[in-house]
Amino acid sequence: MNNFLIAINVIVLLVLLGLLFYMQKKHVSFNKRVFTALGVGILYGFILQSIYNPTSEIITASNAWFGLVGSGYVKLLQMIVMPLILVSIVSAFTKLKLSTNIGKISGFIIGILLLTTAISAAVGIASAIGFDVKGTGLEQGQAETARLQDVEQRFTAIESTPIPQKLLELLPANPFLDLTGARPTSTISVVIFAAIIGIAYLGVKRKRPEQAALFANMLEAIYTVVMRMVTLILRLTPYGVLALMTKMVASSNIDAILKLGNFVLASYVALLVMFVIHLALIAATGLNPVQYVKKVFPVLAFAFTSRTSAGTMPLNIETQTKKLGVSEGIANFAASFGVSIGQNGCAGIYPAMLAVMIAPTVGINPLDPQFILTLIAVVAISSFGVAGVGGGATFAALIVLSTMNLPIGIVALLISVEPLIDMGRTALNVSGSMTAGVISGKVLGELDTSVYNEEASKIESIA
Repeated sequence: MNNFLIAINVIVLLVLLGLLFYMQKKHVSFNKRVFTALGVGILYGFILQSIYNPTSEIITASNAWFGLVGSGYVKLLQMIVMPLILVSIVSAFTKLKLSTNIGKISGFIIGILLLTTAISAAVGIASAIGFDVKGTGLEQGQAETARLQDVEQRFTAIESTPIPQKLLELLPANPFLDLTGARPTSTISVVIFAAIIGIAYLGVKRKRPEQAALFANMLEAIYTVVMRMVTLILRLTPYGVLALMTKMVASSNIDAILKLGNFVLASYVALLVMFVIHLALIAATGLNPVQYVKKVFPVLAFAFTSRTSAGTMPLNIETQTKKLGVSEGIANFAASFGVSIGQNGCAGIYPAMLAVMIAPTVGINPLDPQFILTLIAVVAISSFGVAGVGGGATFAALIVLSTMNLPIGIVALLISVEPLIDMGRTALNVSGSMTAGVISGKVLGELDTSVYNEEASKIESIA
């Protein structure tokens, strides 16, 4: 009987995927198809929730099949991330887009990421205080106990690694290993490797222009093929969003979410406020924030459902360059750095909220101005340190809490709502990297305002 019900669930998903394919054949816009996939996925997930227990064998088995589409799509995106970064950044050098100001561009992007993370920390603090979210009374079941043991092991590993070693981890000792994404710092290492190749190219161009021209022509051919691969994979976005959203909602523990509803609400209010701040920063440069929202929605929708900033990079870069008018070099740097530096959601809002929640349990007044200013500074600095250890929100929280001499156990006690909150955090992380790219491009004169201001419906680069 169970196999029959599982088959029915899978068939329904296939029918819904067929509906999206029909919309594509009718030339419904990419944005509308992604929005439809998101809504239908939520609805279908809730229907499965109402029929079966989220932890039942039927849901578990059905989600395994849903994962063929959802997780399969994420893997395809992850496959193309490293080649895309390498080829795009080197290509930017051959087109003389980064030849004179690579240091300025990198510093500007990193500066914006750290600034917005400091702001997001302040927003997280205000939200936690405003909603009176407390770290006491949290339940510790079997899952939380297991998570606590894992957290303590990770904390020991982080604590034992000195800062110089963390910085050394950024350098590409073996670029071929980093191209496989084997290390937490592989993304930034590939960026550094690509920049070194680009600088070497500029030297060859001055001394042996014939060889440089041959290299540039070969690279352009490779770049064209890689971008075609990106386009082919990104066309699958609506299907991936539908499967991922269905799987997420169907397996969510609604009871646990309701018990921690105040924390979930406070988190999402903070995330939304920070997104509005992104729009305000974009508006401050003279750009229309409404255009930004229209064009980045598919990117944020995928980040929300997939919970992977790295997997969102191809869609991130494609949107920055094709829809927002950001130059290829800046778009690649912003997307690459944004994966592990200055993540507004995971490394900004989340650890700041946890620190405010747990501070009263050790006799610290979270309203103390000195505590607040210290916390904001620690969050901003630690958001850069996360790049040396990898691991997103958990690692960011461990670093911040330990630096502030606060208990780390609260990280494990929120495991039941982690997936739900992580969806919003990931979307904000990606928005932060795109905001950094747009602002840097505008200020440094490497943003095509005609592309940015063009209506999204007229530049559907992803068929």
